[in-house]
Amino acid sequence: MTDPVLYTQDGAIATITLNLPQTRNPISEPAMVDALVAALLRGNADRSVRVLILTGAGPAFSSGGDLRAMQAAFDVRASQPAATPSYYKDGIQRIPLTFERLDVPVIAAVNGAAIGAGLDLACMCDLRIAAASARFAESFVKVGIIPGDGGAWLLPRLIGYSRAAELALTGDMIDAAQALSIGLISRVVPDADLLTEARALAERIAANPPHAVRMTKRLLLEGRHTRLDTLLEMAAAMQSLMHATADHREAVNAFLEKRPPRFTGE
Repeated sequence: MTDPVLYTQDGAIATITLNLPQTRNPISEPAMVDALVAALLRGNADRSVRVLILTGAGPAFSSGGDLRAMQAAFDVRASQPAATPSYYKDGIQRIPLTFERLDVPVIAAVNGAAIGAGLDLACMCDLRIAAASARFAESFVKVGIIPGDGGAWLLPRLIGYSRAAELALTGDMIDAAQALSIGLISRVVPDADLLTEARALAERIAANPPHAVRMTKRLLLEGRHTRLDTLLEMAAAMQSLMHATADHREAVNAFLEKRPPRFTGE
């Protein structure tokens, strides 16, 4: 049986690969949800991992929902509508909630189509770079459903309400250049260079003190929905911990001594 998710680590960088290329890496079914959540939590719990890269095997990043599984469930969903919320809460909605728990930074390396929940999955990551052949669509309306995985919360925060509404209400497909122009992604690279560029970006992040990186990410996440005074209280408490780390001492000493720092995560 094919593992729905592959997890590999090279130094301080771990790569999570959605591994159902024959069906374009859908993320809606239980086995994939379980495997992806487990991989994300594994990377977050491992303090030797400083950055995660998320990508897809084959020609697609993720097709989002499995339409064949949806077709097979037509009668069940129609006859048991009260059961559908649990299907989502116990299933795909675990993914965005898991991302909210992560302190380790996650880079989406979008290697191909990111459709529906696949686009939303990319939005859950902290940074997004895309291959030139990548395509994006918030396409739920095209199949008569809504963003059930958090896309209506995520997308407006990344690209603004009006642009998010246009994508979500039309279901239109956009290419990588358009995604770059609206701020959905930060970079477009040649297909063959995608993982190399993703790793280079990951290495730039991983070169910094790991506690500071993780706490900075946590502040950025909290800042999306927290009042300024509350965030400042949190920042002050976190800063007291940062000033006590060996890596802070090393960073200041290395700067003043004009030498490269050596961070240990202590």
